[in-house]
Amino acid sequence: MSDIAISVENLSKRYRIGRARQRHDTLRDSLVARFRGAGHQLSSFVHGQSSNGHSDGTDGNIIWALKDVSFSISRGEVVGVIGKNGAGKSTLLKILSRITEPTEGRAEIHGRVGSLLEVGTGFHPELSGRENIYLNGAILGMRRVEIEEKFDEIVAFAEIQKFLDTPVKRYSSGMYVRLAFAVAAHLEPEILLVDEVLAVGDSAFQDKCLGKMSDVARSGRTVLFVSHNLGAIKRLCERTIWIDGGRIAQLGRTDQVIGAYLDSASSGDAVWRAEDDTSSSHGSGPVRICQVSVRNAFGRTSDHLQMDSALTVEMDYHVLSDLENLRFGLVLTGDDGTVIFESKDTDPAGYGVTRRRGHYVARCRIPGDLLNAGRYYASIKVDRPQQEVLFQRDQLLRFVIEATDERGGKPGEGRLGVVRPTLKWDQELAADG
Repeated sequence: MSDIAISVENLSKRYRIGRARQRHDTLRDSLVARFRGAGHQLSSFVHGQSSNGHSDGTDGNIIWALKDVSFSISRGEVVGVIGKNGAGKSTLLKILSRITEPTEGRAEIHGRVGSLLEVGTGFHPELSGRENIYLNGAILGMRRVEIEEKFDEIVAFAEIQKFLDTPVKRYSSGMYVRLAFAVAAHLEPEILLVDEVLAVGDSAFQDKCLGKMSDVARSGRTVLFVSHNLGAIKRLCERTIWIDGGRIAQLGRTDQVIGAYLDSASSGDAVWRAEDDTSSSHGSGPVRICQVSVRNAFGRTSDHLQMDSALTVEMDYHVLSDLENLRFGLVLTGDDGTVIFESKDTDPAGYGVTRRRGHYVARCRIPGDLLNAGRYYASIKVDRPQQEVLFQRDQLLRFVIEATDERGGKPGEGRLGVVRPTLKWDQELAADG
């Protein structure tokens, strides 16, 4: 038997803008149709068809979600997929899951496939959680006795015991994704395809899922993991594929690919101006972002800052009409994609405020002696919680914290960790001293 679990050759997917797209069956419908009248064990499948016009991409109404993508993944390998929104990551997984057909090229999958692409994929809304567990197990080619062996473990992991016999259409999105992940991970597919679905759950559930995926990886099964959580990608994957504009920008060791991706995603310095960036949205609805910058303790923009000096992330923006429940957020990540912290201007209240029409400047101040020496990236999100996202850019700015002499230690001695706070210590002579 071949050691290759996934083989992709010159894979391309084309869409025509403004024309009704052909309806594709859901993953469940496709797999059920394939299994009907045939054996349940999926050994291999091949996609491929020829382009039928406009293959050169010169037609202005044609977009290529994927173009000439080629790679192979060995059995038991865990591979990450990263890239900006709209890069083609989800399209790739939908082709591998047979939800949609490629326009050109071929993809071969050798083994039983479990897919977790979006909330509720493969579930029937009218069926209960119990019935959907058995349905998904049958789709994966599991015998009933195999499903029953895993049943209690699935229910316990998903934490839906009280709602097991309730139709899943009545589940919250969190319940939906907990059950979907539990089924996909516990029914032991030989190949597991996971899209950015874990973002739906809370942080405790995300940690639980990542732990389970680590177990899946150690068991020798193949995993293709799409995520914006670069820390999770680094934790789970030895190799990573970076997709940009529908093409593979880089494939290799995870740390190297993440470093290159972060460099490309950043503006490259400490200031981003809307007038200089024609490639992205500068805000929607009543909010327009004019400029985002990193400033040193003297108020000047700088992409190199001293470790012991405070810095400020500053956002200059316009509110075009009175707006309720507005919130600004900052996520700081390290050079390897690890999230250092997230802060919102509504802390500690936890909800947005009403802002009148006008020109504003928002500032998030980071004290000195907090961040360790290294390179950092600032991501910005402006939203109205539970309503709409008005502006979002990952790794918008990049800056470097330069080492300074350590107080209480040898010059240049350094300290471990991504942060180096100056904390208060008390010393006293014990009573028996």
